[in-house]
Parts: sequence; structure tokens; C-alpha cells
Amino acid sequence: MAQRAVWLISHEPGTPLCGTVRFSRRYPTVEKRARVFNGASYVPIPEDGPFLKALLFELRLLDDDKDFVESRDSCSRINKTSIYGLLIGGEELWPVVAFLKNDIIYACVPLVEQTLSPRPPLISVSGVSQGFEFLFGIQDFLYSGQKNDSELNTKLSQLPDLLLQACPFGTLLDANLKNSLDNTNFASVTQPQKQPAWKTGTYKGKPQVSISITEKVKSMQYDKQGIADTWQVVGTVTCKCDLEGIMPNVTISLNLPTNGSPLQDILVHPCVTSLDSAILTSSSIDAMDDSAFSGPYKFPLTPPLESFNLCYYTSQVPVPPILGFYQMKEEEVQLRITINLKLHESVKNNFEFCEAHIPFYNRGPITHLEYKTSFGQLEVFREKSLLIWIIGQKFPKSMEISLSGTVTFGAKSHEKQPFDPICIGETAYLKLHFRILDYTLTGCYADQHSVQVFASGKPKISAYRKLISSDYYIWNSKAPAPVTYGSLLL
Repeated sequence: MAQRAVWLISHEPGTPLCGTVRFSRRYPTVEKRARVFNGASYVPIPEDGPFLKALLFELRLLDDDKDFVESRDSCSRINKTSIYGLLIGGEELWPVVAFLKNDIIYACVPLVEQTLSPRPPLISVSGVSQGFEFLFGIQDFLYSGQKNDSELNTKLSQLPDLLLQACPFGTLLDANLKNSLDNTNFASVTQPQKQPAWKTGTYKGKPQVSISITEKVKSMQYDKQGIADTWQVVGTVTCKCDLEGIMPNVTISLNLPTNGSPLQDILVHPCVTSLDSAILTSSSIDAMDDSAFSGPYKFPLTPPLESFNLCYYTSQVPVPPILGFYQMKEEEVQLRITINLKLHESVKNNFEFCEAHIPFYNRGPITHLEYKTSFGQLEVFREKSLLIWIIGQKFPKSMEISLSGTVTFGAKSHEKQPFDPICIGETAYLKLHFRILDYTLTGCYADQHSVQVFASGKPKISAYRKLISSDYYIWNSKAPAPVTYGSLLL
């Protein structure tokens, strides 16, 4: 596993190039290996200028990039992985790992140790997961304690020396750059056990292990005959292991209840030392059957010092947590809306918060509203043409709530009112925002008693879990055509 090159690019809308390369590093020894492995399909690493332009185009971050481009924006090119192919000089550079955070684009090109034609599956490219770990480590270093631009510039100036230690010759040894900065000479020759190169310090203090499971549920609901509703659950397991010793060993188990939904598409952190093949082969592409592996999911690992994402997963749950119906009809100068929401009986009825946001795009400010709601409160943001239905922390015993009313708008002002190229006429949606603590839709949980720790002292073990809505849309059933995830990305 190695990286051919890495870039840090500041996104600067309104400037001629819309961005500036703040840092870049190429690894010539890895490039020679890429030329051998890729053979006739080899594409060289470009100069910073062409790479910057191609990446900003692919990420849709250029100021004049408003038109539909078939090669980039078609439904066949919907990207869910932050891994891209960049067209540079008539050739495609792939795979490019890239993401935008705090106006900085983090990008790298992992080494693919095989030919690129035909393109190999991502799961076979081990450098991709290492590339993400590398970029996340740089991100944590740049923004941990960073308060202003001068501190950011100072840290950027330290990167060349730090990468000589953390990623020599393109091979990642330690993603925690802050530890590399603080503890360069930390290792002691008197230690009986050899200090691994990727772990530059040891923990001293009260032992404890913290495990947090966060599931995000997405949904697109239409209530139209012949158009299927869609929903998806994506989970992240985050861990922090404060354990004494140079190489403590930990085994963390994830469990499901009897009626739980099996975990699929599991991606694990590089610190996991071994894994059951049934965990790796469980894929959402395959049809679900009774033989699907349903745990327990055991992860033996040697944890790093910092907090880390132990694994990611998806799951095909049978139903979305909240079923909705939304109807919006235009009646002369008014809109008549009807909304029905139903909490599924299997879902925990105890929210940290639950709201329905009902925007009205491409219209004037709200001048008059008449409504009736069976539950909760309605807030009106007139200038933003937005209604927020505050449902609260619980649904009523019936598990069903409704809202109906008429909305009147004033003259439209292009400068102040929200605009959306998709939500025109009766194409409209409401978006649910909610969070449920101590609950996951799959039923997945970390059993505190099954966590095995092979280190000195008895650690305190804490486990948490929560369900969060993400892109949870309910579309107007009167809309002329369904809106998909793909069209929202255009």
C-alpha cells in the first residue's frame, strides 16, 4: 500500500482559478512502481495546474460550472465514494481520493498494484483505504487547535518534515501527525517491546474503551403508483481506546437482535488484525436471504492512540422509520398542503428532536397562512418562504400526525427568496430532521461485556448508539415526475 501523490488545495470561489494548491508532494519511487504495475494503462501524475483544474471541474466547484455535462453528471456517474477519475490531457487519472472540508480539498492518488484496464473493483485496491486514513490524519493535524490563518500556514510549513516521518517514500506509517510532531523522540531504548513505527507514543492513565455507533438513514418517498420509495442505512462505529502498553490487543464485538438487519459492505480500519471472511463477503449487491451473516461481528485490533472509525457498514432495513405523505396543490394565488406522517411501530418513540422542514422555492415571501395540525407546533419564516413543523420528542399513541392548510405568497424577489432549479411548480418536498439516542435502526449494538482487552488494568468500557436522519425527503405526490438522488446531485 502506497500513495503516488498528495495535494492540499484551498477552495477560493470568485478567484480566476477558484482554488490554489497550498501543498503537494509526489513520490517518484512509487511512480516507478505504478508504471510497472499499470503497464499500458499507466497515466502519469500531472503538474499542479492541470490537476487543480480537472479536480475542481469533477467536484463541480468552478464558478462558471452551471451546465449539465454528460460525462460527469449523468446518472451512470453518480459518485458515492469520494473516489474520482480525472480527465487530464485525454487520459483518465484513477483512482483519485478527494473530499472538501473547511474550504480545503484533500486529495491523493493511491498506487494500484495491477493493470487499470479493465478497471479493478475498489475493494481490491488496498491503497484507497490507506489514502483516506492519510488525508484524515492531515485534516486532524491542520485543524486541531487551529484558530486563525497564521496557525494554518505554520502547520502547512511543517508538513514536509512531518511526512518524511509519517509517510516516507509514500508508505503511511502513522496517520497521527500531531503525535509525530509532539513525540518525535518519545520511543525509549529501554522498552522491552519494540515500538511500532506507526505508534509514536504510549498512553499513561486510567484505562478506558469507548464505542459509539452512529447510523444515518436516507429516504426518498413519493407515494406514487409504479414508483418505489427508497431508503438506505449507513453506519459508522467510532472507538477510542485509552490503554497502557505499547501494543495492547482489543476485540470488539457488534451484535444484532434476533430480528436485526444484517450488516453489509463492511469496511474496516487498518488496525484490525484479522476478520471473518463472512463479514467481508456480505454485500448489498447480493439479494438478501436467510443465510446472510448476522453476527456477531468480531474485530480483533491493535488500537491507535487517537479516536478512529473502526468500521463502516450499510444495511437493508425492511421499512423506513417514518412513512410520509405530502400533497401540494396550486389554487390560484394559494397553495394547499396536506401532510401525514406515521412512525413505524418498531421504532423507538423517544426523539432528541424531530422536525419537518417545508420549503417553498421560487416564490415570494409568505404573506398569509391558515393551518390545522393534529400534533406539534408550526413556525413560519416568512422571508425565507419556509415552514418548520416542530414535532418534538414523541409521536402520539396513534403514531400518526397530520398537518393541512393554505399558504399565500407575495411578490417574488429574486434577491431574497430561495431559488431551486428542480423545485418548480408542483415539484416540492418536505425534509425530516430527527435524532434518536440509544437506538439504531438495524438493532446493532456493542456488547460491553463481550469486549476483550489484553492490557494491564481493568478498563472502563462505555458504549453509545444513535440514529440520525440524513437526506430524508418526502416529495409532493402531485409532482409531474419523480426526483431521484441523482438529479439532486446535478
